[in-house]
Amino acid sequence: MATIVEKILQMHSPQKVRAGEIVWIELDIITAREFGGPNVVKHLKKHFSGNYVAKKESTFFTFDLSVPAKTLKYALAQDICRKFAKENGIRVFDINQGIGTHVLIDKGVVKPGMTAVGTDSHYNILGAVGVFGQGMGDKDIAFAFKTGKTWFEVPTSMKVIVEGNYSWPTVARDLTFAVMRELGPAGALGRAIEYEGNAISNLSMDGRITLASQTTEMGGIIGFLPMDEKLRKFYEEKGVNFKPITADKDAEYVDEIHIDVNKLEPLMAAPPNPCNVHPVSDFEGMEIDGAFIGSCTNGRYEDLVAAAKVLKGKKVKVPLTITPTTREVWLRIIREGIWEIFADAGAVLTNPGCGGCAEGMAGLIGDEIFLSTTNRNYPGKQGPGKLYLVSPVIAAASAVKGKVTIPTS
Repeated sequence: MATIVEKILQMHSPQKVRAGEIVWIELDIITAREFGGPNVVKHLKKHFSGNYVAKKESTFFTFDLSVPAKTLKYALAQDICRKFAKENGIRVFDINQGIGTHVLIDKGVVKPGMTAVGTDSHYNILGAVGVFGQGMGDKDIAFAFKTGKTWFEVPTSMKVIVEGNYSWPTVARDLTFAVMRELGPAGALGRAIEYEGNAISNLSMDGRITLASQTTEMGGIIGFLPMDEKLRKFYEEKGVNFKPITADKDAEYVDEIHIDVNKLEPLMAAPPNPCNVHPVSDFEGMEIDGAFIGSCTNGRYEDLVAAAKVLKGKKVKVPLTITPTTREVWLRIIREGIWEIFADAGAVLTNPGCGGCAEGMAGLIGDEIFLSTTNRNYPGKQGPGKLYLVSPVIAAASAVKGKVTIPTS
């Protein structure tokens, strides 16, 4: 009678795993970004003497917040991490690779059933591919570097069943907004989510990653998407096999939420938080000063193709910055000519990374009204202006018009 999270943790712990219990777990993947990474190094050298890395083959640094470094702070941070990695024989996914969690997914480093931790509050995005991923503080990650394990309180689980069908210009980000509108900022607080329903099964892998990326904003520990045929094909293309994990039929859940997205219209999140969700039509015609497409939530290939569909043959009236998630996505849109559509429209394409979601990279805003596909719109998150969260489709169409716009074709 175990849930998915209980099964994965049981595979990595000698203790009996039950919701509410604190257990020690072995870690398959351990990473640190350039934000937090230098502190990980500092803690290791302060509290331990040598042999700093227990699992060298599966411990990495990932650079994604300022790539290449735009400030001295980030340049020095990356330098500290590179030197430590060289001294200790571990790998760096450097400034040309993209967002750390997405790099782990796209390169097949993580696979279903694994446990992974890193210095990233959205590390639980890995639930999209059946991985128990958790963001942790630099002291916890330093301990994980040294020992290859950590402790965790096993969360209770809830089911979110999403049914219905919708059509363009409604996309996966709008389904995600619908879930956030229903659960709110604390609807999954301290819980693991298991997503089910035909609307979930119909999501592409990129769409599932979008949904998983917002788990933190609903207070959730992890959100698991189905380990089904789509996931099998996704990993088969990478030459990776895995054994699907499903919950037992008699597994216990603390809640079951049903959401209907039938004929769902495009949605957006207005300031001051990402769960302040409204129909885009409520804001249609509002003038904007610019837009950003990217981040771990909406910078994948499918997102950029959707934006290109809107931008083709048009010109933007306000600045539009586009940041792919990984080098693989970046190269693909260049090879397929999608970048030419962006360039002809007047958009700016940056190096893969976190983009405007992170201090020190292209996409920050002044005291302006901006549309963004990032995961948060708290005051000051992307700059001092007002940030409205939207899908790539709405961001692109609105950049063309200079005002909030729902495309019709």
